[in-house]
Amino acid sequence: MKFRTITKCLIFFLVTSFSLNAQYTIHGKVFAADNKEALPFVPVLIKGTTSGAQADFDGVFVIKASKLTDSIIASYVGYKRMARPINKNLTDQEINFPLESIGGVALDEVVIKAGDNPAHRIIRNCVKEKIVNDRNNLAAYEYETYNKIEFDLNRIPKEMREKKLLKPISFIFDNVDSSFSGEKASLPFFIIENLSQFYYKKNPTRKKEVVIASKITGIENASVSQVLGDMYQNINIYDNNILVFNKQLPSPVSENGLFYYKYYIVDSAFENNQYIYHLRFKPKRVQELSFTGNIWIADTTWGVKRLEMSLPKDANINFINSVNVVQEFSYTDSVWMLSKDRLVIDFAPTKKAIGFYGRKTTSYKKIKLNKPKDDKFYEFADKIVVEEGATKKSDEFWAENRHDSLTQRELKIFKMIDTIQSLPIYKTWVDVFYLLVAGYKKVNNFEIGPYSNLVSYNRVEGLRLRFGGRTSELFSKWYELNGFVAYGLLDEKWKYAIGFKSFITKKPVRQIVGANYKSDYEILGQSTNGFSQDNVLASFFRTNPLTNLTRVDHAEGYYEREWFQGLITRATIVGRKFTPLGSNQYLYAKSDGAIGEREYINNTEARINVRFGWKEKFVGEGFSRLSIGTRYPIVQLNYAKSLQNAFKGEYDYHKLVINVSDRIRITPILGYTDYSIEAGKIWGAVPYPIMQLHGGNETYLYDYLAFNMMKYYEFVSDEFVTVALYHHFEGLFLNKVPLLRKLKWREVATIKSVWGTVNNQNRKTLLFPSTLSSLDKGPYTEASLGIENIFKVFRIDAFWRLNYQLPRAIDNFGFKFGFQLAL
Repeated sequence: MKFRTITKCLIFFLVTSFSLNAQYTIHGKVFAADNKEALPFVPVLIKGTTSGAQADFDGVFVIKASKLTDSIIASYVGYKRMARPINKNLTDQEINFPLESIGGVALDEVVIKAGDNPAHRIIRNCVKEKIVNDRNNLAAYEYETYNKIEFDLNRIPKEMREKKLLKPISFIFDNVDSSFSGEKASLPFFIIENLSQFYYKKNPTRKKEVVIASKITGIENASVSQVLGDMYQNINIYDNNILVFNKQLPSPVSENGLFYYKYYIVDSAFENNQYIYHLRFKPKRVQELSFTGNIWIADTTWGVKRLEMSLPKDANINFINSVNVVQEFSYTDSVWMLSKDRLVIDFAPTKKAIGFYGRKTTSYKKIKLNKPKDDKFYEFADKIVVEEGATKKSDEFWAENRHDSLTQRELKIFKMIDTIQSLPIYKTWVDVFYLLVAGYKKVNNFEIGPYSNLVSYNRVEGLRLRFGGRTSELFSKWYELNGFVAYGLLDEKWKYAIGFKSFITKKPVRQIVGANYKSDYEILGQSTNGFSQDNVLASFFRTNPLTNLTRVDHAEGYYEREWFQGLITRATIVGRKFTPLGSNQYLYAKSDGAIGEREYINNTEARINVRFGWKEKFVGEGFSRLSIGTRYPIVQLNYAKSLQNAFKGEYDYHKLVINVSDRIRITPILGYTDYSIEAGKIWGAVPYPIMQLHGGNETYLYDYLAFNMMKYYEFVSDEFVTVALYHHFEGLFLNKVPLLRKLKWREVATIKSVWGTVNNQNRKTLLFPSTLSSLDKGPYTEASLGIENIFKVFRIDAFWRLNYQLPRAIDNFGFKFGFQLAL
């Protein structure tokens, strides 16, 4: 009897102890309700207890507790406090927190007497210690970096998903991640994983990145592996100004941060034997390009430990609903080194329109500090090397080497994109997009276009019809054939062109050879940015009838080489024949004083073109590449030597032109200035068609490179200097006007001037037409004031011709409009 009683007591005791010490697990994710992006470092607490946890970098939290109450709470600065019910009958449950933004900093009023804002003291100390904590001040460092990037088409409404057009891909909407309640359907169309080794050395400053593995789904372009690597996608919080989408924004720990931001102390906590201060910051002025967010700064070392920042909702920036930057730093060998980095961007024409998300998550491992390698290892310029076979790594390699395992959603995306790309409707959409952007229609191995030149009109040709195109990459990725034929219904003349270009090598050195022949009408001296004479827009928006055309027979052969990143040279042999049209005539003075006329003139040149942009980066592997720019000036040198008596060449001269252009960014609040300086000289006797015919513009369309108030064939020089300044105020003044602020218009001002001369010998080679003259009275100058970002795509400028006034006052002032897609 006693034994049974003791046994029952023991069982009761064990059951009671187990019950009292039972472990409950609550896990979930904290994210923003508006865009479903994770909110890192958010404290989550079981109400009425001391049990809680802080969300990690990805907004994920896990709480272990021995007892439960009725609810769990998440609270975060800038978001509404949220409480969710707890099911006490479950030992393991998931509870997510979609926090709603309150649109500002919600803090109780704080009165500070006889002293400075304590948040300012922390910021000043952080700025003071940047020289220690900024990794770019180290002698050297290296690490392994893992990038994961995804783009999703988002906010696809239900009624659109049910349309017949999308039926072939309706299956994708059954695979949307449902872990975030209320998330709308999205279509993933691009995802990439990139594993690379990054090296940095301070003196001299050198960077090198070796792409070890790259897995791209959704686009066939290996150069994306380079651009989406660490070298071109890193935001350094210690820089005074941060460049985001070519917009300069002040860092919250900038040396001038107190001018741009308001700072508030939110909290402090003792972590790993040191205090960590949590500060909130926001812009001082509305609609100014700056950040808002939270920053955690460590006491004593004053290094940034955590960062979460985003663009304010009223920021004057186009097509971007939100930008969120999250960074986490770890203390490594007395330096706060970046360990995790996330960038999330919501692109869309309007806040509720269909757009797409871009997500980039980066992690850093195997960090080594102050162990520089030999200078030969880094090479002369910043170098990105994609290892052979980087895009062909096995699934086993990725499973072993990726820093974070893929989620079930991401695994589905890889399979989903492969399936979508095989569908005919996907290929149709790609072709339509290519037509809109490039102007060519793909037809098997051929591309027809450009479509903007198929039909046009001018006074010489009348209605002009043109058909042309080029071979596509399906035909060959190593060479391209191109050409066109055109016919004028008024002059009843055929015009035509044919061309060929081919790669010799693509790696490690990019080399191209090519040859072209064209016989067509041209506007001599027109800027390289101007619309061609057969562009349909130019036909509709001319200020004067186009009559001053010249028939040019142009033949050339060239060799182009990219020596290293940023240095490109091109050697060309060019033969040209100029034939005047209409009332134009080539007249000259004979030795007996009579006036003679030439039917045409011939010219042959050997040219060397050099373009140098230090660290300039291009996207694309084909013949047409897109420059994503450089922070350094771009220098171009063009030298030409005539080949007299070779290929019918008639003249003997040298011509040298040097151009320097760059963008100057002084402070974010004042905008930025683009400048271009060009100087040239011709040694020898040449006729005016071969001299520098300064580019005019006789259309209502704004031409960035032209003198917009100058006529065609108005000024010519054989020695000249041109200066152009373009200042973009980025809404500096209009953002201060309440009624105009919401329009997000931006001010722009320009001034251009050219000084030039023509020597006596060149004035006599061919007599100038009555409309053409040299700049004998000093430099020609024009200026403009304008507004850009009208409806996000238009600009309009008012131009003044400051000297060389024309007889009619209306010709000295005018408006030009333009189209531009700018953030």
